[in-house]
Parts: sequence; structure tokens; C-alpha cells
Amino acid sequence: MPDSRPPVVVVTGPTATGKTPISIELARRFDGEIVNADSMQVFRYMDIGTAKPTPAQRAQVPHHLLDVVTPDVPYSAGRYAAEARSAAARLHARGKIVFLTGGTGLYIRAFLEGLIDTAAADLDLREALEQEHEAAVRAGDPSRLHRRLAKTDPEAAARIHPNDARRVIRALEIQASAGAPPSQVRRDHAFRDRPYRVLHLALDLDRAVLNARIDARCAQMIEDGLLREMRDLIARGYSCALRPMQAIGYRHMIPVVQGSDILVNALAAMQRDTRRFARRQRTWLRAVPDVVWLDPREPSEIYKRVESFLASRDVAACGGLT
Repeated sequence: MPDSRPPVVVVTGPTATGKTPISIELARRFDGEIVNADSMQVFRYMDIGTAKPTPAQRAQVPHHLLDVVTPDVPYSAGRYAAEARSAAARLHARGKIVFLTGGTGLYIRAFLEGLIDTAAADLDLREALEQEHEAAVRAGDPSRLHRRLAKTDPEAAARIHPNDARRVIRALEIQASAGAPPSQVRRDHAFRDRPYRVLHLALDLDRAVLNARIDARCAQMIEDGLLREMRDLIARGYSCALRPMQAIGYRHMIPVVQGSDILVNALAAMQRDTRRFARRQRTWLRAVPDVVWLDPREPSEIYKRVESFLASRDVAACGGLT
């Protein structure tokens, strides 16, 4: 069956797998442009720790949704989806191929499938849940809200780590606003909002190889001036308590800036946490249907996959129903 939806090629995978150079080469070969799908690269002044494309790389191919807001401005998946889709519409109108590139699974899903439509956030309920969670943590019971969710919606609870308080609270909010378990709301939505024909590529490497690349990348970030970047952010007036400042790399520099730790210890912790993050990214991607796993060291296979996808408009052949 022919599919008239505009094409989008997703280039994702765990951190340090080489998504940026691969996506740049794909965009050059297939007359495309890159739409960022990394939740940290939307923030200005945060370049080294987010592995943002360099000015030289950006000069090769236009990039969109980089440096969108300052670190003190909240940036949600909903806002991202709206702005990324707007950028994609402009690119498609000019006949360009969209290469959605990054490792933030929530942003990719929001762009491709839309977000579950629930009532506006109840700020009073959210504040009450956050306060209850903080009290539970102080009492030595940080999983209290997760157990509550598990009683009413075991399926939703199974999808969320007990320590992921933000997602647990969001699930309880959805349940309260929709009057139904979050998993049921998810099924009813069924992610029907799918305006694109999609090829979903996931780059990956053997774990030992990727771990070595992660360790080397973290060391290179330190060499490139991550500590200086963190000091500059603080000098600009951005609080260390801001969510972007608590991201991997930046939060590890805070004790060094404050003089309570040394750089060698911060680097080791940064490497460890980045390896753990890569494992979580793999876990997320394994649950996504129709993902095509590819080795970034074999670019010719990647190019062939994209060429075949763009040449066909057959839904079944191209994996358009991701």
C-alpha cells in the first residue's frame, strides 16, 4: 500500500555511538537537514557536556532545535514535539529529508507519535505528590508512591523504575485527571498521531567497545574544558539546582567547583554514570517496535538502508508503522 506521509529518518542509539557524524553524512548524501532530539542540547551555553555538534559540524549541514532556551527556562517534551514538528514541516515543504538525531527516547516518541492528551496539569496535586515523596524519602521509604501506583496499575508501575519519582508522579497525575489507570489511557491513545513515514535506526556497539568510547569521551570533555564551562554557567547566574545543571557531567563538576572534590574523582563518577545511562538507553530502545539496529563502524549498510527506505513508499517494506 503506498504511503504518502513525509519521510523521517531517526538516528538514535546509546550515547557515544557516533550519531552526530553518521547523521551529518546521511544528510549530506540524501539532501536532508538534522532536527535535534537530545533533551540537553536545546540549552544554550551547555556545549561540551552535552556533546553538542561543533561549529564546524553545524557548518556542514543545517541543524535545528539546538540552543533553543537558556538553562533556567523549563523545556518539556510537549514543547519539543511542537517545535520539532514545526521545523520538520518547514523542511518537508522545501523538499528536504528530516534526520531526527539524538538519544532522548521521550523526545523521539513525542515527535513521532504525539503525546497522550490529558487534562492540564493540576499544580496543587503535583505539589502535594512531590511533598509526599519528599516526606517518604526523609522517612527512608523512597518507593512509597511507586507502590501506590503498582496497586492501581501494575502495568504502568512495571514500566517505571521505583527511583524515577518524576515519572511516577506524572503517572499518578494522569490517573487522577483521566479517572483511569495510566496504562489504559496509553492504550486508548494507542499513539495514533503518526504523521510520518519512519525509518528508525539505532546505532550500537559491543558493550566493551562502547564503554571504552564512553570513558574516552568523558576524559576528552574534561580536556576540552567542561569544568570551565560549568564555572562559566555559574558566573552567568545559573543555579546548580536547575535541572539541566544536574545532568551527567555538569553535576559531577559541582563538587570540584565548590572545592569539595577533585577532578579525577569527578571524572570516574562521570564515566560510571554515563555507562549506566547508555544501558538505560538500550533498554528503552529494545521496547520500541521496528527499530533497525546497526553498527556505526559499517556505514555502507546504514546508507543502503536509508536509500532503500527513501526509494520506497510501501508501508510494510519501509517499517512506516513504528
